[in-house]
Amino acid sequence: MKVLVVLTSHDQLGDTGRKTGFWLEELAAPYYRFQEAGWNVTLASPQGGRPPLDPKSNEPANQTDQTRRFEADPEAVAALANTVRLDSVVADDYDTVFYPGGHGPLWDLAEDADSIRLIEATLRSDKPLALVCHAPGVLRHAVDEDGEPLVRGKRVTGFADSEEDAVALTDVVPFLVEDELKRLGGDYSKLADWAPYVVRDGLLITGQNPASSGPAADALIAFAGARG
Repeated sequence: MKVLVVLTSHDQLGDTGRKTGFWLEELAAPYYRFQEAGWNVTLASPQGGRPPLDPKSNEPANQTDQTRRFEADPEAVAALANTVRLDSVVADDYDTVFYPGGHGPLWDLAEDADSIRLIEATLRSDKPLALVCHAPGVLRHAVDEDGEPLVRGKRVTGFADSEEDAVALTDVVPFLVEDELKRLGGDYSKLADWAPYVVRDGLLITGQNPASSGPAADALIAFAGARG
């Protein structure tokens, strides 16, 4: 199996002067799940090269065994430093696509035409797609074959309004993931803040928060395996 992991290239947290990017746990945990399943992993981002890491995701309180493993892994570090440009990606070359979160995707991937095309092409080719935490927000402009919002009528989850409030960024982000999924007609659900929670509806797999990234990868691997 070939999995494309799509990361943000955006590093500015609104007008705060602070940095953002992708959330390390949401890359590291799935990365090793995919490797251990024998999958071939390719990392991509809109600008290519090294994507920005949200510095908060590497603070001691947010580190995990998997993030420490990733940072000590020369092969993983090299792959991260050399992500392919998203506009060079051909959807047909991959069996599935995974989007880690972090706040960065709300600014770039949510509006990126190449990302939108990739999402639509993946699902229309009957291939599974998984997104965690803030990444379900990148579905906001994707549509189905009838031109309707891709999430309309789909069971989904993503970073909860209450979680955004807890990190005091409600008034900083360009939109709230929970509110946007609901606005688009998604059947949104969540568990307690920071609890792992994954929802699958057909080919679409979504996870609520950083703790959901490993379980979302597990769900994607199990679903792909069940399909043969």
